Amino acid sequence: MLYWALVFLVVALIAGLFGFGGIASASAGIAQILFFVFLVLLVASLLMHFLRRRT
Repeated sequence: MLYWALVFLVVALIAGLFGFGGIASASAGIAQILFFVFLVLLVASLLMHFLRRRT
């Protein structure tokens, strides 16, 4: 998921460089959503790992 967030970020940067504002903002929004979903899943995974380890 982090890979796809980085891919959309690169697409947004390239689209912004060439002047495609709509595509750049859409790609940046998708990258931001994927990154936050990745962070939530990472925190949940770490919590489950530490809680499972203690019992």
